[in-house]
Amino acid sequence: MRILPVNRSTLLVELRDLDQVLALHASLMSQPLVGLEEMLPAARTLMLRFDPKRLTADALAAILPQRDLAARCGTVGAAQAPLVEIPMRYDGEDLAEVAALAGLDVAEVVRRHQASEFTVAFCGFAPGFAYLIGGDPALQVPRRQTPRPQVPAGSVALGGVYCGVYPQASPGGWRLIGTTGTRMWDADRDPPALLTPGTRVRFRDAADDIAVGGRVTSDPSSASAVKAAGPNLEVTAMMLPATLQDLGRTGYAHLGVAPSGAADRAALQAANRAVGNPPGLACLEITLGSAVFRCAEETVIALAGAPLPIGVQRASGEIFESVIGQPIALGVGDSVKLGYPARGLRSYLAVRGGFDAPRVLGSASRDALAALGPAPIVKGAVLRVASSEAERFGPVTVDPPGADAQPLPASGDTVMLDVTLGPRAESFTRQAVALLGRIRRTLSDRLTGFEAIGAEALTVKGPLGTLVQ
Repeated sequence: MRILPVNRSTLLVELRDLDQVLALHASLMSQPLVGLEEMLPAARTLMLRFDPKRLTADALAAILPQRDLAARCGTVGAAQAPLVEIPMRYDGEDLAEVAALAGLDVAEVVRRHQASEFTVAFCGFAPGFAYLIGGDPALQVPRRQTPRPQVPAGSVALGGVYCGVYPQASPGGWRLIGTTGTRMWDADRDPPALLTPGTRVRFRDAADDIAVGGRVTSDPSSASAVKAAGPNLEVTAMMLPATLQDLGRTGYAHLGVAPSGAADRAALQAANRAVGNPPGLACLEITLGSAVFRCAEETVIALAGAPLPIGVQRASGEIFESVIGQPIALGVGDSVKLGYPARGLRSYLAVRGGFDAPRVLGSASRDALAALGPAPIVKGAVLRVASSEAERFGPVTVDPPGADAQPLPASGDTVMLDVTLGPRAESFTRQAVALLGRIRRTLSDRLTGFEAIGAEALTVKGPLGTLVQ
């Protein structure tokens, strides 16, 4: 067992093999530690995220070697683990190739696959993607040398010692042996993943089963768009797609779900404070500004983050300018135009009462990779306010100028970045690690320039403004 630091609240436990990973995971599940918040198993590692206020890294590192790794997790309590049967059709385009690699005919591959009882070792790659172990050893075929850029959702595949079902269309390098219409991931289900670690799985040939026909093609998010019945804000111009983000969704890494959330959490909270919202409500995350909104109802908005020009045109024709971090009262027919930020990259637009956005796994954040949460906001979209009842919300709090601990850099500024060495730092020589702090990186419009100098700095410049924060 090797225990390696990832950051101030995460350790990576490196183990001999998957059996040890599963054994340690089972031990920590059956005898949980106070302060241990999340576990993410993989083929030879177990990542542990903890609350440093309740459990220190040193204390956790001292406890882990005391756990029993002798028992194979896959057999511990297996009889009590739930069994999921998945109907499928053996119509994968790699089925004949799998048979050839295994030295079997296609009928025998199908028979052995159906006769196998698999166990979910861990999840990852995408929400609902489960790595199944325990199949017939003869079916352990190598992955494709060149991954496919797009594997259809519902594809049943083999890769090395694993079997799996693609929950959504995505790239993939496993060998496809069939398809199923069974939904692996449903955000409205509890839990949303059909297959969770420890679950037993069997596949059933359902060539004549009408219910299994077709592939899963829908967006995994049950509410992928912001629908407005009586919109409050209409997007009449938007240079780059914006997304709704809040403080993110945590605690689902073991199901393959990333936290998502605002890139600048402090700015999101500041925008909410400026309109009297709870600090964690979803805001519109706007990249590089250049957007116009038209108001259909009276409301109050505010922006925080990357400072940009804000122009307001009243329905009466009156035009005035506002500033970042200040609440702006809008009436019916008023328009707000956002310019290009001179510093920073992302700005956050909050509306009093919050946006009426669907929450998936407790968050309204958009996860682009997993296609969770509201769809990206583009020109023509309408955004509805959840509530405008003032008594439900707190007083407006405007942060004083200069409240940010570190002002956003402008083009040409030098930015100092702290670096925490990760679990693979030992792969680099001391000289290489030292060189990391002696390199000045210059980001230009052509994304060129790595120049070794004596200063420890990161310079960001170019006509596109600040692209690295």
